[in-house]
Amino acid sequence: MEEDKYKYSLEEELRQVVLKFERMERNKEKYFFDVFEFESLIDYYIENNNSVRAFEAASLAIQQHPNSVSIQIRRARVLLDKGRAVEALSILKKQEDIEPGNHEIFIAKGTALGMLGDIQGAKKTFDHALTLDSEETANILFAIVTVLQNLNYYDHLIPYLLKLIRMEPHYRAHLYDLAYAYEKIDKLNESILYYEKYLDEEPFSDSAWYNLGVVCSKKELYDKALEAYDFALAINNLNSFVIFNKANILYNLDRYAEAIPVYHEFIDNEPDSFEALTYLAECYEKNGETEPAKRYFHEAIELEPEYADAWFGLGVIEYNSGNADDSLIFFRKAVRMDDENPEYWYLLGKAHYIKGEIKTALTCFRESLKLDAYYNEVWIDTGKIILAEKLTGRAIPYLEHAYRVTGNLPGINYLLAVFYLHKGDREKAYRHLLVGIEIDKELFTEFRDIFPERFSSRKISKLLKKNNLI
Repeated sequence: MEEDKYKYSLEEELRQVVLKFERMERNKEKYFFDVFEFESLIDYYIENNNSVRAFEAASLAIQQHPNSVSIQIRRARVLLDKGRAVEALSILKKQEDIEPGNHEIFIAKGTALGMLGDIQGAKKTFDHALTLDSEETANILFAIVTVLQNLNYYDHLIPYLLKLIRMEPHYRAHLYDLAYAYEKIDKLNESILYYEKYLDEEPFSDSAWYNLGVVCSKKELYDKALEAYDFALAINNLNSFVIFNKANILYNLDRYAEAIPVYHEFIDNEPDSFEALTYLAECYEKNGETEPAKRYFHEAIELEPEYADAWFGLGVIEYNSGNADDSLIFFRKAVRMDDENPEYWYLLGKAHYIKGEIKTALTCFRESLKLDAYYNEVWIDTGKIILAEKLTGRAIPYLEHAYRVTGNLPGINYLLAVFYLHKGDREKAYRHLLVGIEIDKELFTEFRDIFPERFSSRKISKLLKKNNLI
């Protein structure tokens, strides 16, 4: 009871100080505050993210108590909050000479150095702070970790946080912070380990289940990620981030029928998400349900007319339905909005080819390969068109030039092997075939349909047999 009364007394005292200061500011008057009152006042505004009031209070405090180290430290903190690290550092160096045993000075100094990019200097300063007060070690460690978190120095905060966990093993939030830090530096196994440790203690934390799902997804542990998302939703079924991520995993696993109701659930909460409407439409399209797919693509376009994926989706539906003319309209719109997507150029080229526009189709394929030189479907279709249109002789110089520019790509080597065989140059065909096999042996099966074995040589057959390709 005495502790509660003391706490109430402090809270009421702080409230009176805040009211007094804000009345002074409002009435443009000057009141006197003692050092303790200023300390409480500045801390209050800093903790409540009111940098303007904190700066005003610190400025008045310096006028009334210019020799107070504690006020100077708070003035430096206010400057740090405003991003003025150089000014703060200048103040702190002076206070360091006055009170060399004050760990608060060195925590603030380390913060300034970290903000200025001198992380090694910051760590050295933090380590020094830890030597100054053995009774405050846990609080000092917590302050260091908080600073490094705010500055995104996750790899550097981990050793401090591990020490803090050893000192405060029952403080569960440290496990969460450690798991998050490991996640940020892509040490995903460690991140999973500490999220699971945290969840053993706090099983009803939907944010921890969500983060665990994210990390498991990065590790391609999709079943485990889905399980984590389901736990998160059991705790909080309105967490839109969880719903969206769950739907995306199901989509990426080609489980379109399962993804559809989850996307619907997300859209019920976020009806203006044109991205989710587009993904939903793609699920319907891939599930063979054309009409709802069209409807949701159009809804996405109504929300965001410049969203290329929705236009492209409509083009895919028309292309797969054999409507080349209509698909061209949609593919062209998609390319105009996003000319750096190789898939858009590829499908646009295929639609042009169906229309008999060979030159335009090959130009589109070339644009696609400029963006993704490893887009093997484009290499294969390019080869099929060149063979079908009997353009082998004209294509070889172009492909040789491309080969010199792009280097050893498997697709271009397999195509050159095919074309040189058609030209009767078996030696060059062998050379390119050998390079293609060395880079990506399995990819040869994609080119088998256009590989003219009747023109092959004993040397080439031996190479293919050696690699179990025939």
